[in-house]
Amino acid sequence: MALRLSSAPLSALSPPPSLSPSRLEAGRLFFSIPRRPFVRCYSSKKKETSFTDQILDYIEGGPKLRKWYGAPDLLPEDGGLEVEDESSEIEEVRDAVLVTDGESEIGQMVILSLILKRAPIKALVKDKQAATDAFGAYVKPMVGDINDRSFLTKALRGVRAIICPSNDGFFSDIGQMKGVQHVVLLSQLAVYRRSSGLQAVMNSKLKKLAEKDEEILIALGIPYTIIRAGLLQNTPGGMQGFSFGEGVAAKGKLSKEDAAVICVEALDAVPQRGLVFEVVNGDEKVPDWKEWFAALIKSTEELQ
Repeated sequence: MALRLSSAPLSALSPPPSLSPSRLEAGRLFFSIPRRPFVRCYSSKKKETSFTDQILDYIEGGPKLRKWYGAPDLLPEDGGLEVEDESSEIEEVRDAVLVTDGESEIGQMVILSLILKRAPIKALVKDKQAATDAFGAYVKPMVGDINDRSFLTKALRGVRAIICPSNDGFFSDIGQMKGVQHVVLLSQLAVYRRSSGLQAVMNSKLKKLAEKDEEILIALGIPYTIIRAGLLQNTPGGMQGFSFGEGVAAKGKLSKEDAAVICVEALDAVPQRGLVFEVVNGDEKVPDWKEWFAALIKSTEELQ
């Protein structure tokens, strides 16, 4: 099932009469409409709806909104789920992004950011119906065991890049990823390593998974970007700047919404070999992520 999103830019689209856009900022639409959250993010102001909630409200507005936005109808006339014929697919176009851990809160935020980028999306989930109900035709949910070679082949068909929004041991269970051109990993390794006392005991398994994920990813030979984030927080994104200094991830914090945006922005900044950096919320403003990543890749490759 191919995603057929409208080719018109967001800035060229006119909202349907039932919606009143409050602002268009950095390619993101904000609407003042009732909340029907699937992912909850908490704002410091009670009357303000977070970016994630607003986009979910927008997506969940029903068939009329899906049609207006450019997405195909979700269900066939008989009301059943579409049955895809994977055997008929020809692996020739690789334009999709696979999101692992697609049911986690941060995973769903990554999916929302990808939707705004009009990227074809696949997501590893446990409940296909729930994912379909939440995201409709914008996402192709994949349910199965990644240790199963046939399922892995199916999941990676047409995929050009992978975003791993958490250290969930994905790379520990996966083998070769033929055709994948870039992998973005959001890592909490710095946070786990700084843990002490009881917290260190509780995080010991997560720390081992994070270390193994990074080690395996680096050894795969696929261009990779490892984003070592500070402690992820349920705070509104786009409200603060950033700090990228060495060691900041162990002490600082980062909004989950900001983390999701950075993961998606990193997709098109493909390094020759690999890129590793730390990030937390701070004072530095990033007006253009494309330029920021280009400068970071250049400086990193000069040191290699």
